[in-house]
Amino acid sequence: MIKKSDTEKARLKRHKRIRAKISGTADRPRLCVFRSTSNIYAQLIDDVQGVTLASASSLDKSIEGSGGNKGAARAVGTLIAQRAKEQNITNVVFDRGGYIYHGRIQELAEGAREGGLNF
Repeated sequence: MIKKSDTEKARLKRHKRIRAKISGTADRPRLCVFRSTSNIYAQLIDDVQGVTLASASSLDKSIEGSGGNKGAARAVGTLIAQRAKEQNITNVVFDRGGYIYHGRIQELAEGAREGGLNF
């Protein structure tokens, strides 16, 4: 009998391992990324207070085209960087959410760096 591996379960296990090591503060929030098949989402989270400081996704009106490609991911990265600058946030901790740093996750990170975020 062949058993199919549960990729979502493995991702959540990796995410839990990452979250045990990193945490966001008010001066250096956590840039959390979630990737679905059709869209990509990013949030700046202060884990001490338990609040979301800023968010961006490929569903925003300012982002055109398909939300499930690399171009949209880079646009989300620049948008979250712009919203972070409005709140005087320049340094963040990057939380890749258990995803491999490749493809859309990498594009979002590079877009955020181009927008002025340091991590």
